[in-house]
Amino acid sequence: MQVTRGQILLRGLTNRCPNCGAASLFQTGAPFKLNRQCTSCGLKLERDEGFFLGSMSLNYGVTILLFLLPVLLLYLAGVLSGLWASILAGVGAVGVPVLFYRSSRSWWLANYYVFLPQHLPANQTERPVGQDENI
Repeated sequence: MQVTRGQILLRGLTNRCPNCGAASLFQTGAPFKLNRQCTSCGLKLERDEGFFLGSMSLNYGVTILLFLLPVLLLYLAGVLSGLWASILAGVGAVGVPVLFYRSSRSWWLANYYVFLPQHLPANQTERPVGQDENI
């Protein structure tokens, strides 16, 4: 079975395992705890220490672009007062990253496999004995 880049993207957007598509990225009952491996296919989800720093950057960028920037523009346009803009910005700076946490982790994991789909176990083929990997 070959997993396509489109399937990997779709699975990333729906918080599913990029290898098998199971909804097993996060532990049940612990919404912010990523499983070490997929409970369905065994794919290692915790790749290396620091791997998910990119998801933090993604989360930060989404918070700025989709929430804080519009609040700033509404303030500059005179639609929001300084007090309301400050309150919204403070609540959004804390709330949006919390709400987007799971998606950013899933999207970052999918991003890795979109560029390196051959690293997924489902895409690895058996090589005959003696075949050179550098060919």
